[in-house]
Amino acid sequence: MTPMVRSNICLNAHPQGCKKAVLDQIEYTKQQKEKAAKLSGTHRPVKNVLVLGCSNGYGLASRISAAFAYDAATIGVSFEKAGTEKKFGTPGWYNNLAFDAEAKKAGLFSYTIDGDAFSDEIKAEVINKAKENNMKFDLVVYSLASPVRTDPDTKVLYKSVIKPIGKDFSGVTFDTMTGEMKEITATAATEEEIANTVKVMGGEDWERWINQLKKADVLNQGCMTVAYSYIGPEVSQAIYRTGTIGMAKVDLEARAETIRNTLSEMGGQAFVSVNKGLVTRSSAVIPIIPLYLSVLFKVMKAQGSHEGCIEQINRLFAERLYIKNENGDAAVPVDSENRIRIDDWEMDPKVQAEVDKIMPQVTAENIAELGDFVGYRHDFLATSGFDIEGIDYDKEVERFDCI
Repeated sequence: MTPMVRSNICLNAHPQGCKKAVLDQIEYTKQQKEKAAKLSGTHRPVKNVLVLGCSNGYGLASRISAAFAYDAATIGVSFEKAGTEKKFGTPGWYNNLAFDAEAKKAGLFSYTIDGDAFSDEIKAEVINKAKENNMKFDLVVYSLASPVRTDPDTKVLYKSVIKPIGKDFSGVTFDTMTGEMKEITATAATEEEIANTVKVMGGEDWERWINQLKKADVLNQGCMTVAYSYIGPEVSQAIYRTGTIGMAKVDLEARAETIRNTLSEMGGQAFVSVNKGLVTRSSAVIPIIPLYLSVLFKVMKAQGSHEGCIEQINRLFAERLYIKNENGDAAVPVDSENRIRIDDWEMDPKVQAEVDKIMPQVTAENIAELGDFVGYRHDFLATSGFDIEGIDYDKEVERFDCI
C-alpha cells in the first residue's frame, strides 16, 4: 500500500502504520513517566482527562501523555470517518482504535466518542458518560482544528479560511514528495471570512464546553483547561498570526481569561499553550510554512532541540502544567499575557537567526542540504501512517487491521 498524495494532501491512511506510530508515542511516554512523577511530586496530579480533538497531532499526544505518564482515565472526542468494506478509514480513526486497545491492555479507562464536538449533543454525551463512570475531570484539553462549525444555537454553518488580512500574501512552498518549489498566493480575506474563521477556530466553543461541563458538575475542584495555539516567526506573520487564523487565536486567548474567571471559584485555571510549529495535515498547504518548517527542523536537529508532538506535550505536562514550587503548590510558568510558552526552543533567538539566514538561500536543488526535506516528508507521511519504521508497505493490509 502506498500513499496517495495530491497537492500536498494525503488521501489515504495505512492502518498498521497508524497503530505503530501510536505505539511509538506510548513507548516514549512510558519512558518519561518517572521524570513526570518527580516534577509533579509524589501524588498523581491528574486522574480524569477530557481531550477534545483527540485523534491526531497535539490532541492525540495529550491523551497519550495523560494516560501513560499519569495513569489517567480519558474520554476523547473527534470527528473521523470509519473504515468500511470498501474504503479505508481516516488516520485519526485508526489512531483512536490503537489508543483504546493499548489503554485497555494497560488497565486504563478510555472511551472515544466519534462526532461533532461543536454540537451540544456531543457535549451531553460526554457529560452522561462522565456521570455513568463517576468521573470529574481534572483536565480538559481543547485541541480542535476544523474547517467548519455549525452554531448550536442558530444552526448556521460557518467556514474558516487561512488567508492574510488587508492584502494578498505570496510565499514559496514545495511539493512534499518531490521537493519542487513554487510560489503560491493567498488572497486577502473579506470581513465576513475573518468573522467566520473566528467563529470556527476562536474560543467560543471552548467556553461553551467549560460552561456546560461546570453546570453539569463534572469538573473537579482545581480543574485545569488548556487550549493550543501558535505564534510563529516574523516570516509567517502575514499568513498566520496577523491573518484570519491569527485573529481566531487572539479570540481564543481572550476567552481564556473569561474561562479562568468561571473556574476560579472552584480553584480552577485556564491557559492557552503556544506550541511549536509542526507538520500537520493542514500546514502543508499554507504558503511559506513548509519551507520554514523544513529549515527550522534542520537547525533544531543540529542543535539537539527538535521535538515532535509527543515530546512537546510530555514537556508541557511535566515542566509546565504539573510542576510544583518549593511549597508544593502548583506554579505554572506563563508569559506577560498569561500564555504557556512551549514554543520556547523554536523561538530561541539563536535558532531564529540561523533560520533567517538559511531560508533565502534555499532552492529546489539544495533543499535537501539546507533544509530537512527528508525529515519534513517523513513527518508529513507519518500523519497518515506511512514511512513508519518496522512496517512492510508491500504487504497487503486489511481495512480493519489496526488492533
